[in-house]
Amino acid sequence: MDRTIDEFVAYLAAERGLSRNTLTAYGSDLARLAESLERQRITEIAAIRPAHLIKFLEALARRGLAARSRARTLAAVRMFFAYLLREHAVAVNPTQDLHLPRLGQRLPRSVSQREIEQLIDAPAPPQQPVNAVTAARAARDVAMVELVYATGLRVSEVVSLKVNQVNLEAGYLTVIGKGRKERAVPVGHYACERLRGYLAETRPALLRNRSSPYLFVTCAAKPMTRQAFGRLLRKRVQRAGIATKVSPHTLRHAFATHLVDHGADLRAVQMMLGHADIATTQVYTHVARERLREVHRKFHPRG
Repeated sequence: MDRTIDEFVAYLAAERGLSRNTLTAYGSDLARLAESLERQRITEIAAIRPAHLIKFLEALARRGLAARSRARTLAAVRMFFAYLLREHAVAVNPTQDLHLPRLGQRLPRSVSQREIEQLIDAPAPPQQPVNAVTAARAARDVAMVELVYATGLRVSEVVSLKVNQVNLEAGYLTVIGKGRKERAVPVGHYACERLRGYLAETRPALLRNRSSPYLFVTCAAKPMTRQAFGRLLRKRVQRAGIATKVSPHTLRHAFATHLVDHGADLRAVQMMLGHADIATTQVYTHVARERLREVHRKFHPRG
């Protein structure tokens, strides 16, 4: 079964253009399924029945896997068997009548505009020696935070950005998003100015006469990674004294939430975020309504 899973993941990469992170998650989900089937002594794919899959999902629940993670696992299993059906590896799809309890809508966590300013203006780490390298790193980190908030890019999109995708004169950048779909995203005045300084002084200081096509680089002239950005963001949050948990995706949510709060057209926000379905973007209207209700409860005499 391992070989079939590998072939399926390769199919998703080639035909569906899914991100590396999604492919890794799906591969892990299906590897867990294979282990479960082995424990149930199922050695042939054609022998898999709904009861075997139900046992697998029940085992995930007993192990404490979150409902959303189980829903994602079931989605991966559904896609896998749909693929097997098309490839004539199975005669029927055993996932056809499998369902998990409907999940309630989870509103995205955001941060306030004031907290964004605190994050950008976070002080330097105490007792860190100030030299050209540490100064360049700090300037790069601020530029990355500013750009993510200004554009709402996914962290995977930010770290894969290349210099030739950025047009500061026109005030926009071109992104290759999910499904290899290209979109143009405006870059605001503050982020443009920050990037101009980064490109003129900071990036050359990091590269030190070496070359790289990537916009955001390390002192080793390597592209920044998702993990590195997550670490630097956590440190900035701590130094800024922000109590809210902030992840790279929180900045993307803040971008969308603040646009909708100020009356932005939902279709325009959808295009900038790269959402395939407007329904995904509509969650931010719920965030805005929740905030209004909170203000009403707090300040109205009979709230």
